[in-house]
Amino acid sequence: MMKRRVELKNIQREIYHFRLRLALSLGFVLVMLLILLARFVYLQVVKYSHYQTLAESNRISVVPIVPNRGLILDRNGVVLAHNYSGYTLEITPGKAGDLEGTIERLSQIVEIQPRDRKRFKKLLAESHDFESLPIRNRLSDEEVARFAAQRYRFAGVEIKARLFREYPYRELTSHLIGYIGRINESDIQQLEEDDSAANYRGSDYIGKTGIEQSYESKLHGTTGIEQVEVDAGGRGVRVLSRTPPVSGNNLVLTLDATLQEVADRAFGNYRGALVAIDPSNGEVLAFVSRPGYDPNLFIDGIDEQSWGELNNSPDVPLNNRALRGQYPLGSTIKPFMALAGLHYNKRSPGHTIGDPGYYTLPGSSHQYRDWKKGGHGSVDMFKSIVVSCDTYYYGLATELGIDNIHAYLSQFGFGKKTGIDLEGEVAGLLPSQEWKQRRHQQKWYAGDTVSAGIGQGYDLVTPMQLALATAILANGGAGYRPRLVRQVQRSGDSEAPAPEAGPDFDLKLNPDHFSLVKRAMVAVMQPGGTAAGAGAGTPYAFAGKTGTAQVVGIKQGEQYIESQVQERHRDHAWFIGFAPADKPKIALAVLAENGGHGGSTAAPIARKVLDYYLLGKVPQPLPAAAADEEEHD
Repeated sequence: MMKRRVELKNIQREIYHFRLRLALSLGFVLVMLLILLARFVYLQVVKYSHYQTLAESNRISVVPIVPNRGLILDRNGVVLAHNYSGYTLEITPGKAGDLEGTIERLSQIVEIQPRDRKRFKKLLAESHDFESLPIRNRLSDEEVARFAAQRYRFAGVEIKARLFREYPYRELTSHLIGYIGRINESDIQQLEEDDSAANYRGSDYIGKTGIEQSYESKLHGTTGIEQVEVDAGGRGVRVLSRTPPVSGNNLVLTLDATLQEVADRAFGNYRGALVAIDPSNGEVLAFVSRPGYDPNLFIDGIDEQSWGELNNSPDVPLNNRALRGQYPLGSTIKPFMALAGLHYNKRSPGHTIGDPGYYTLPGSSHQYRDWKKGGHGSVDMFKSIVVSCDTYYYGLATELGIDNIHAYLSQFGFGKKTGIDLEGEVAGLLPSQEWKQRRHQQKWYAGDTVSAGIGQGYDLVTPMQLALATAILANGGAGYRPRLVRQVQRSGDSEAPAPEAGPDFDLKLNPDHFSLVKRAMVAVMQPGGTAAGAGAGTPYAFAGKTGTAQVVGIKQGEQYIESQVQERHRDHAWFIGFAPADKPKIALAVLAENGGHGGSTAAPIARKVLDYYLLGKVPQPLPAAAADEEEHD
């Protein structure tokens, strides 16, 4: 029989191991609790502000409120740019999925024309996927209702209520008012550089050209903010706080809209420009550039067809001729040349020359022809302006020298920007010996000076510059920087006062010199003058000067016959003038591109403008000039 083996347990050892495991477990738990507590303290105390902000941002949505853009009005309160509310159908590309399919399905509910698709594609190429882009603007109430019933079918598509900009005068004020357009990358970069990006949160549009661009900071206003509590689905629950936007300022321009319309219609079918200024304060009364364009086409992105028509037109409707067009002065330079001759004592009022119909440089056989074959006979300074004698000014320019001409004429603003409150102005060109050497690496020749004496050669001027120079002449040397904005009406405040009127500069030249030239310019509009037809029957004293600027040169011995020249190669027609001559209320410069003679084309345009401004009427068509001297310049 075998004995059973009995094993005894070590109770003490097992208790020890049990307590050890228990202590380790408890220690582990305590360490974890301490770590958890430390993390809790870190999150709830140290990082409290940070996570409170994050939590609030999840709960509260900050929505920018775009301000109403300021209105633009003429001096009499006529609205030139305003806003109206409407509905737009917009697609967010990043949320819509198949864009082409989405647009096709939308077109079954809302009319979407090919131009809408082209504009959308153009905007898509310039934008980000997360931006909401319009596929259709100005939806009718019926279209809004049809889409609302089918809204669930279209991800990333929504209807938004927006304010739209409108320019009721369209082409008539296009180069002056300009237009707004959608904000692009370059605009964003500029806003960031100007530290203005925050004020454009939620805004889609910004001024691109004209007054809309130059006064963007005043027209845009201040963006408001609305704090909205949202639920987990991102839907608004309630408005927590609201900082209302401040509407943009209204701008009251110096422009007279009716005068602008009269001036524009006076051109008929001619291309060209007209600038009219109040000489007493520099206010621009009319600013015409023909042809114009419809600025409403650009607000939401112009379609390819319209852009092609504008960009490829031989008439160049997008060119602001009044501000950026550069043309030879022609004979409109002669009153200023006469003043220079008196100033430098190269001519006296009674000094006469014999005009055989041409001028020959001393030591040269080359003849510079006068416009009148056979010449004007005995010519003094007064007559030289009245009949626009080229020969007189060929000789005067030679005696003055180009550097004296440059120094004197620059005082009237030639060769420099006028400083008008519009972007994009060019400076024209008033040549000198130094300029030609620097620009062409050539010396200045005596023949260059002869051509400069009658406003040909290198001289270039803009209609804006010539209008300012005419206003300075009308004022006897006192000059005002041209301006287009008369008043800024601040939102919520009373109308802001206009700036104090006062000359920006005074040339302080001999008043007798101005008196002589002004009297001659009055005679230009009377029988025997180059614009007698346009000046006939005026009940006010009318001072003016005609000009003809060559577009293509004529070889020695050849004769210019307008009817045999292609229309776009014909001479430009100029006219400058002011009235009433004794106390001018308006001064202007008129350019009719390829219009031929200033007396028969540009001067009648000016007459219609002056008749309306001074008499309140638009005159009947004026009789054509009769005398042969009235058919030149």
